[in-house]
Amino acid sequence: MSLSRKLTVIGLPAITLSLGLGLACAAQADPYLPGVQNLNFLNYTGSAPKNTFTSVNPVGWTGGTGLIFVDAPGTADDGTYLSVYGPFPTNSPVGGNFVEADGNPDYESGFSQTITGLTVGQTYTLSFYQAAGQQVGFTGATTEQWAVSLGTGRIGINGSGQPGDVTDPSSDTVLTSLMSTASGGFTPWQYVSITLTADATTDLLSFLAWGDNGSTINLPPIVFLSGVNSPNVLVPEPATLALFSVGLIGLGGLALRRRTKGDSAA
Repeated sequence: MSLSRKLTVIGLPAITLSLGLGLACAAQADPYLPGVQNLNFLNYTGSAPKNTFTSVNPVGWTGGTGLIFVDAPGTADDGTYLSVYGPFPTNSPVGGNFVEADGNPDYESGFSQTITGLTVGQTYTLSFYQAAGQQVGFTGATTEQWAVSLGTGRIGINGSGQPGDVTDPSSDTVLTSLMSTASGGFTPWQYVSITLTADATTDLLSFLAWGDNGSTINLPPIVFLSGVNSPNVLVPEPATLALFSVGLIGLGGLALRRRTKGDSAA
């Protein structure tokens, strides 16, 4: 078997698989959560970032009492209060401001936004970026994630000591992928995509910083949020790049075989 033939045999199934997976995902994808506003916390009615969430008062968002800040680019590790070890990325992947929250549930509350026009029982996709760090002056490895809920009440801590909507037992609560941060370090921005099911036509979309699985030992874990309902602009995973590369090789082999056959015919 010639090299061009081998490349064609390898490449076409890879291309077919890649396209098939893409079409399948597109066909099965849940709709994005509708009507989320002020995705990057750029609009506010209070003090300019960096400042506490309630002082900045981002438009469309409520709650967020305690050690929750809205940060301007470049202020996460600027040495002011609730600063993390650096060098933390200056900007979020999609620009704008971002939320910085202490993951110790003793020091912060959830924040939320009212979402209307929902279909009861419909599952919606929600995407955003998360990152993590440790407050300057503290040591010890930490873990961080966001607890996200969609229900008629704001997220809090339930009777089992876990995050959830304490007033709406039918709400949907999801914990994002776990970030593990070394002592005195930070975890760079990650793209997150989750699904949430509506239990009413109007629900609250709520976020709660969740560090060290709710431990109240003050290390503390710091969690960041940016770009709610934004697309993925980060570099693709290596496995995705490898599949794409194989597909390109297959296309090149197919083109080479066609050109060779054309030259032979001539």
